[in-house]
Amino acid sequence: MTGYAAPIQRLIQELGRLPGIGEKTATRLAMFILRWSSEEARRLAESIVDVKEKIRFCSVCFNLAEGELCDVCADPGRDRERICVVEDPDSLTAIEESGSFRGTYHVLHGALAPLDGIGPDQIRIRELAERLEQGGIREVIVATNPSVQGEATALLIMRLLKDRGIEVTRIALGVPVGGDLRYTDKMTLAKAMEHRRGM
Repeated sequence: MTGYAAPIQRLIQELGRLPGIGEKTATRLAMFILRWSSEEARRLAESIVDVKEKIRFCSVCFNLAEGELCDVCADPGRDRERICVVEDPDSLTAIEESGSFRGTYHVLHGALAPLDGIGPDQIRIRELAERLEQGGIREVIVATNPSVQGEATALLIMRLLKDRGIEVTRIALGVPVGGDLRYTDKMTLAKAMEHRRGM
């Protein structure tokens, strides 16, 4: 990065901290931003600050929200008797875009990974149990990623719900094992939701 003025070097360093952005891509992005007008650059900066200051977790499902509730939980047309459990907000968005589910969600913000120090206390399993204690839930659809961590999380949820009188289903195969829901096409997700199976 030698040869660039200090402010450009700093921008390249900050952009390089983003996931999937190496030094060359960070440099290209920095040069692109330099060609923007001051107004365009200001809009980008303000949108980043807005996200940090205004976005929080939904008080019900832990999806990302601007207010107390996310758009899904605030929607009175949702089937409140069904909860779809996902690992992250990206997975929730992927299922929403498939148009195959009209219930509510619960976002765990992770999956079990004991070797990485992620156990039940590091994800939102306790909050899921508290929601279920309130009653009124007929089905929990487990839509964790079809990976080792996702399957371990699904088994934990299944054990948690055993003998509660709640139907537990798992999204059907069709999503590739080791895949990630956020990168799965809409048709595959729609079929996976349609053909979910009991656990």
